[in-house]
Amino acid sequence: MDFISTHLLTTILFFPVLAALVIWFLPSDQLKLIRWTALFASLVPFVLTVWIWTRFDASAAGFQFSEQYVWYEAINSTFHLGVDGLSLTMVLLTTLLMPLAVLASFSITDKVKAYMMLFLFLETGMLGVFLALDLLIFFVFWEIGLVPMYFLINIWGSPKGERELWGGMKVSARNYASLKFMIYTMAGSLGLLLAIQLLGVLFKTYDLTTLVTQWNALPADGMIMNGISVSTVKTVAFWAFVIAFAIKVPVWPFHTWLPDAHTEAPTAGSMILAGVLLKLGAYGFLRLVLPLYPQEAQLYAGWLAFLATMAIVFGAFASFGQTDFKRLVAYSSVNHMGFVLLGIAAAAKAMGTQDATLALNGAVLQMFNHGLSAAGMFFLVGVIYERTHTRNLEDFGGLFPLVPVYGGILIFTSMASLGLPGLNGFVSEFLVVRGSFPILPVFTAISMIGLLFTGAYILKGLRKVLHGPLNEHWAHGEHRLTEINTREILVMAPLMVLMLVLGIWPRFLLDVINQAMLLLFH
Repeated sequence: MDFISTHLLTTILFFPVLAALVIWFLPSDQLKLIRWTALFASLVPFVLTVWIWTRFDASAAGFQFSEQYVWYEAINSTFHLGVDGLSLTMVLLTTLLMPLAVLASFSITDKVKAYMMLFLFLETGMLGVFLALDLLIFFVFWEIGLVPMYFLINIWGSPKGERELWGGMKVSARNYASLKFMIYTMAGSLGLLLAIQLLGVLFKTYDLTTLVTQWNALPADGMIMNGISVSTVKTVAFWAFVIAFAIKVPVWPFHTWLPDAHTEAPTAGSMILAGVLLKLGAYGFLRLVLPLYPQEAQLYAGWLAFLATMAIVFGAFASFGQTDFKRLVAYSSVNHMGFVLLGIAAAAKAMGTQDATLALNGAVLQMFNHGLSAAGMFFLVGVIYERTHTRNLEDFGGLFPLVPVYGGILIFTSMASLGLPGLNGFVSEFLVVRGSFPILPVFTAISMIGLLFTGAYILKGLRKVLHGPLNEHWAHGEHRLTEINTREILVMAPLMVLMLVLGIWPRFLLDVINQAMLLLFH
């Protein structure tokens, strides 16, 4: 226990890897043992994170529970971990969703050992991004998260469907989606790596807190690197960071990998992809772009707001046009994450003002809230897909009398995603709009078109699945639709409780977020 208390963040970070190694030695045919071991292992980081949350001082400046170890001494890179209000919120979201995703995966029967090991490796990759205070370590964990998700989509993705590549060659849809996910993200990572190396070469350190101070201390009209101006170098590095994070969020026009990845991923993979992986990009904007490039962020805030607005509007339009239930939810993530970037753009434009702080509070809370609602929506799509083996909205209709409990849960979760007052989605989107409108009135006003269509595509999905004439195909015989079971309700219950609590009493989370934004950007 002394080791855990003094190495708390390291324990949270690497316990899933240790558990994955334990699972490796378990007999492959002991499916129940493997599943429960993975579930227990995923609960340990969550319990430790809650313990940190109860002892976290939101009003204290800097990073808490810090740990720093020698890692790559030759280039002055250290294994430096720490949390503030921003990173702790994201760690809490990650460790909360991971046990639910593992529980949702109990229906997986193919290569269960490898599946659970990959999920635990994925958890370590995501947590490392949120905990790292060294840019090189940040990048290592950023890349680590790609590999497990690639294999989860490629091996356990939907077995149906083909996609045609250039030249007429056909591949399975899951191969196409996993490869597209990998190529897009790695393409963005290349510029990110080069920009990180630039900072390391210039300042002989990769420590984030040191870099923020030294990088911003450079005179804007100074010269650097063989006569190249500081402003030019900063602009190039700024866009390298922005493109990498924009692809990950993703925002228009970098979003095209997302619907394919979501559609082909297994249910739990979609839960984590939407719930956490998309947040890595938004976290990168908040942790790196705004602190390291405040002048460039202010200069190009209009472009960021434009990309955010396009994501909100086009994401909503695309979602409304879908007939595949899962693709409808997938495009909704583009729409909802657009509000996060809109809040970030507003903060970049008017850093330090009260409106900017409101927008930032809304952006971070939206990251957390979207993680809850998106994970819940993808799981509920998976629940009905397991029973019907179709996601085509035209194949459903009038199912509420057959599955009233499932229907009630789906309506509740959909309303949270829609932004119904009293549920979590309303609070975060209201804060973003309230904070952004005085700063970016035109972009915020245009974004309301997307907000309107959010209601349209959510209600369309509910109407197609639950209402209207009953599709008799699901009412009789071997095709009769069965109700959501106890395990599936247990997956949804914590999400629904938090959706309600954050809608009625968001203060318990907003107090920590607000203090973090005030300390970071004032």
